[in-house]
Amino acid sequence: MDKTTDTAKVSTAPATPIIPLPQAAARGLTVAGTAIALIGTFLAWTWTDEFPGNLTVTGYPGGLQVLTLVGSLLTLLFALSGYGIKGLGWLTPGGKNSPVLLAALGVFGTTGYSIGAITQELGGLVNLEPGAWVSGIGALVAVIGALGLPVDQPYSAADPTPNLWGRIRHSLTAPDPGRAKDLPSWVEILIIAAGFGVGLYVFAYGIGTEYSELFIGFLIVTAFGFTAVTRAGLLKRLSALTAKHRNVAMAAAFVAAICFPFTQTNDQFALIGANILIFATVALGLNVVVGLAGLLDLGYVAFLGVGAYAAALVSGSPQSSIGVEFPFWAAVLTGAAASLIFGVVIGAPTLRLRGDYLAIVTLGFGEIFRITMNNLNGNSGPDVTNGSNGIPNIPDLEIFGFNLGLPHNILGTELTRSGNYYLLMLVCTAIVVLVFRRSAESRIGRAWVAIREDETAATAMGINGFRLKLLAFALGASLAGLAGTVQAHVSYSVTPEQYQFAGSVPPNSAFLLAAVILGGMGTISGPLIGAALLYLIPAKLQFMAEYQLLLFGIALMLLMRYRPEGLVADRRKQLEFHETGQLDVPEDKPLPEGATGVAKAGA
Repeated sequence: MDKTTDTAKVSTAPATPIIPLPQAAARGLTVAGTAIALIGTFLAWTWTDEFPGNLTVTGYPGGLQVLTLVGSLLTLLFALSGYGIKGLGWLTPGGKNSPVLLAALGVFGTTGYSIGAITQELGGLVNLEPGAWVSGIGALVAVIGALGLPVDQPYSAADPTPNLWGRIRHSLTAPDPGRAKDLPSWVEILIIAAGFGVGLYVFAYGIGTEYSELFIGFLIVTAFGFTAVTRAGLLKRLSALTAKHRNVAMAAAFVAAICFPFTQTNDQFALIGANILIFATVALGLNVVVGLAGLLDLGYVAFLGVGAYAAALVSGSPQSSIGVEFPFWAAVLTGAAASLIFGVVIGAPTLRLRGDYLAIVTLGFGEIFRITMNNLNGNSGPDVTNGSNGIPNIPDLEIFGFNLGLPHNILGTELTRSGNYYLLMLVCTAIVVLVFRRSAESRIGRAWVAIREDETAATAMGINGFRLKLLAFALGASLAGLAGTVQAHVSYSVTPEQYQFAGSVPPNSAFLLAAVILGGMGTISGPLIGAALLYLIPAKLQFMAEYQLLLFGIALMLLMRYRPEGLVADRRKQLEFHETGQLDVPEDKPLPEGATGVAKAGA
């Protein structure tokens, strides 16, 4: 009896995972190569400090070496999690092999780019020191080892062993990590705080990059690192925690955003942050029109211009034709109200159109606004906007005796003019996020989604499509006008050229629409991330201004091919754009509102 019991106990005990020999060799090769690449960052990569970042120091990584170091550490964590080390398994709930491959590719890409940049700028491979070769060879060995790891799931029944490109493409599709074991609430809150802290550090580091080589390396390692984290399932787990502790997550995000200007020592970088918030806020307003109501608006930047011009005219500028000066709260209301009125005036006769016809009409409105502002110069029309010269010399705002144009010392840190306007714009962004969130979760928001999915069916169910579309148009316009009032004071002037349909400098209608689609329509964080990327990349890579639109077009084509639902997508978009086998959504979960069984089947 005892012997039988003992045997049963032994047979049901969890066995130690045994890694097959080829997989163990591949994982060991990956770990060894990554360690070699990491060690190389502590050696000199070049002999002269003429290359930016001073990569001549031994024992102290700098510049591009830091990016290789960070990428190597991330790769090591993912690779070691495959050995069953206690605690590290939590990092890879979605798969233990694909994140390793993606992280290793990021290290190889950053290191290879660094070697190429040194060779190009200094004139040959002879300028490379041993550290560059050590890191480069180690990164290559790590990629070779990662390619030897098996796929996390069978690629397909017909092709269980895909080729190299198939392996990489399969690594980009993350399965659902499953429900994680519940942790104590205080641990979950700490994880949320740590996640937003890491996000703040990455964002601040990207804005603070002082030369283009470092920023390009940052883009490479961040793109592959973000994809690896997503493929590992960490992003889904963090999203589940933020959904569980929504108020804590919102507070953590707001606190992290407040801390940003205190991390910047250069006023120019804080100004980039303020402009990103302006761009992101306008994109979130457009998300009400496009993402929720499904109305394709190609002239949305005109509402930003209406708010900016209204605020400039009542700002007390010497060049203002009105000659009045409103306090800030009155200027905000004036800009938002002016944009709302224009939204209603333009939307009332045009919103009975659908699809391409509505897009053409809104595009025409955007161009009419720009041309009208150009002609109100006293010659072609009344002298209101000073024509192409615009309204310059807009004074800085003063709120409750706090002049935003002057530096202020807060907690021992000097907050510059750009930092002041960043914090003001952050408050405006929080208001817009609150309005968007409450609207999306209301009956009106559900009606907008119904109209977006099928307006005919929504009308048949008793929804007044025209009235609700006009409401979405007016709300989106007023939110853009709110951002425009701050933009007028940040930029000191407003001119018609700032509000074009397309151009090399955002915000314009094309970039705003791309930000919504890139980030993820119908979400809150999607347009914010998309706007940040589309503003930050041109601001940092000004030497590529001639090829900016070309690269922008290529990036959009790749995105539409491999990530049509956007960087941050809800389940409805995943069901719409992906077949059943490609979904990272469990099949036993109920469909979201508006989704159908046909969409789920991938038809």
